[in-house]
Amino acid sequence: MPTARLTIDPHFSVGRIDRRVFGGFVEHLGRHVYDGIYEPGHPTADPDGFRQDVIDLVKELGVSTIRYPGGNFVSGFRWEDSVGPRDERPRRLDLAWHSTETNEVGLHEFDDWLAKVGSDLMLAVNLGTRGTLEALDLLEYTNISGGTTLSQQRIDNGKADAFGVKMWCLGNEMDGPWQLGHRSADDYGKIASQTAKAMRQLDPSVELVVCGSSSAHMPTFGEWERVVLTHTYDDVDYISCHAYYEEKNGDLGSFLASAVDMDRFIETVVATADHVKAVVGSAKTIDISFDEWNVWYIDRFHGVDKIEGIDNWPVAPRLLEDVYSVADAVVFGNLMISLLRHADRVRSASLAQLVNVIAPIMTEPGGPAWRQTTFFPFSITSRLARGEALQLKLDAPTYSTAEYGEVPLVDAVATHDADSGASAVFLVNRSQTEPVTLTIDIASLGDISVLESHLIADDDVYAKNTLDERERVTLQTNDTATIAGGELTITLPPVSWTALSLG
Repeated sequence: MPTARLTIDPHFSVGRIDRRVFGGFVEHLGRHVYDGIYEPGHPTADPDGFRQDVIDLVKELGVSTIRYPGGNFVSGFRWEDSVGPRDERPRRLDLAWHSTETNEVGLHEFDDWLAKVGSDLMLAVNLGTRGTLEALDLLEYTNISGGTTLSQQRIDNGKADAFGVKMWCLGNEMDGPWQLGHRSADDYGKIASQTAKAMRQLDPSVELVVCGSSSAHMPTFGEWERVVLTHTYDDVDYISCHAYYEEKNGDLGSFLASAVDMDRFIETVVATADHVKAVVGSAKTIDISFDEWNVWYIDRFHGVDKIEGIDNWPVAPRLLEDVYSVADAVVFGNLMISLLRHADRVRSASLAQLVNVIAPIMTEPGGPAWRQTTFFPFSITSRLARGEALQLKLDAPTYSTAEYGEVPLVDAVATHDADSGASAVFLVNRSQTEPVTLTIDIASLGDISVLESHLIADDDVYAKNTLDERERVTLQTNDTATIAGGELTITLPPVSWTALSLG
């Protein structure tokens, strides 16, 4: 049996964990909004038409800030369509997903839903087909308390108090040729800078996210960040990263090492941002908003789900409804380890997405809602990871991958909350065949015990939760942990994710 060793010392911190790293993403796409969070005829629907079973699951998930309304959707979106009397709102064609948007759920309704689930609003503005003026109008509508035409319109629409939105995305994936209004880095950097400056004139307290690359594998990656930040460095607070992973061609070994790619992505963007900081002579530091990440079988969308036809614009079609396996959940949990490992620079992150669309929560119209396998690592990590992310010393054997070369069999991150004295450790075993015995030096944590242990593993790594078998995969307990002489020893099953709460 392979062995590995890990040392935890709370004196060595990477950085404080920003709760916004446990954010989510809701886009008007497929059945995410309609038949997902909103279904007035459902048996659990509340007086506002929102599914209570979904609300309960989102609360259990522990989502902090939710990015809205897109995504590719935002680049063709007119925010004015989503406010005012519902029966007067226009039906629009959504070119991004070849669907019809009814605007039945808009800004006010979504904010009401956020209050029910206990999450904060993060808004994206349309810099694809619109520009600075429309962004200013939306900011005035949401954040000015009164005394202007737009703020009065919000009041007349039923919201007496300002929304007070703090975090704003300056467009979405503007490096992508698929994006409405796609621009070069130079052109996008200019409009993003103009819009950021204008928004700060109206509300200096806003935090602004400029578009980085939509993938580390884009041909413009790196140069895009450099050029955009050269234009915007002193105007914004964050640059975005987007990354999706999937198993390709049966290469499970590379897929299980996906977090290696996320680590490199983050570190490259940080290096590029710091390079621009030095060149422009700025005193501020640009951090990362990793505001789209997940496991997504995008090849399936291009091959099966894509909607086409000049007269074919369905409402809330079934799109991107990936069903996740145990292996997907292990990779997902490892991606969360990567985000926490970079807590010094990753200050915000948005799981894309929440319900039905590449989501941890699935629903059936008129029927149940259930947890996908990826639900569990998010809900446990968001609850247990508190305080500081720690620098770790990890010694583990490696294995060879086609995509990333030699990578460790075991990956880990640990957190420590000085106020409560609680610590947590999150672990992944990437071996497909062998358990790993891990010894953790915990002497510096003092006299502690294992308060909770959680495990995702299965003899069938492709086991999934479906409508017919909604609890095929559940959280287990990893009861192999023992503590003696300042060391914790635990066995990690093949293709597994483990979380330990220590205190």
